[in-house]
Amino acid sequence: MFTWKKLGKIFDPTASRPRPWMQEYAQCPTPFVRDDATLRVYFATRPPRGADLQYVAYPGYVDLARDDLTRVTKIADQPLLPLGGPGAFDEFGVMPSAAVRHGDDVHLYYTGWSRMASVPYTTAIGLAVSHDGGETFHKAGAGPVLGLTLEEPYLVNSPTVRIVDGVWHMWYMTGLGWLTNDGTPEAVFRIAHATSADGIAWQRDGRRIVAPHHEDECQDLFLPFFLDGKWHAIFGYRRALGFRSDAAAMYRLGYAWSDDLVHWTRDDAQAGIDVSPDGWDAQMLCSSQAIELDGRVVLFYCGNTFGREGFGIAEMTGR
Repeated sequence: MFTWKKLGKIFDPTASRPRPWMQEYAQCPTPFVRDDATLRVYFATRPPRGADLQYVAYPGYVDLARDDLTRVTKIADQPLLPLGGPGAFDEFGVMPSAAVRHGDDVHLYYTGWSRMASVPYTTAIGLAVSHDGGETFHKAGAGPVLGLTLEEPYLVNSPTVRIVDGVWHMWYMTGLGWLTNDGTPEAVFRIAHATSADGIAWQRDGRRIVAPHHEDECQDLFLPFFLDGKWHAIFGYRRALGFRSDAAAMYRLGYAWSDDLVHWTRDDAQAGIDVSPDGWDAQMLCSSQAIELDGRVVLFYCGNTFGREGFGIAEMTGR
């Protein structure tokens, strides 16, 4: 079993309200090694609800000192990308969750949100590219790199990406459909896998790769890391219904391992991290990404209310 030391909540936009567009949420904290001194964490953040009582989400970041990950050294002045135009797949939200260095460029993969009538939303996966080391980005195009297909008709979102032996691997959430809870539609989604030769054209079939505990289980961000000769992933999971109020249905962190990045064995007892007795992560843990950094493994994650009060970090101390 892994063991972790929680370093605490690192950044909370509700505490300082640092920008007009960054008032609440630091969702999907996505670590990216900027340089020898800086670890940048991209995330999705929100201004207050609009007059229609709906949120929009913008991509932002904070920089952390690489030798002290609890110290914030910079906060983004402006959103990294604009929202899409009317009718675009990312009209109402741009939520980054993967930053990959490729040669002189950085590829930023994100979830684009669009509102619906019979259900609250649909999603697709977009790509933006940086030519200045991850400082500024431009969208690769007006459409998504992964959208809906015959096999995946409901939604695709929450990409994480690694390049391994020249092959681009993406793990993402694929929608299985919608359930109704007291008249409110709730999506069901699970982890799927895609591959690519260039990070733009992806091959995928929507096959789910991590066995669920329940038929209505939803799964969250899945970024493998390599340790002791095999691949490991810490990921969030919850029930599709009741998760907004029932503590037993809220997000927890699970674990899976693999020899080949394709076939995964689930064993949540090995995750080694759970909610705290009280405080910002006492109700749920979600949106986790673990990376190897300077000889250690560090885990970025969100807590209560899906990251409304920011993100924290835990460091692996043993297994």
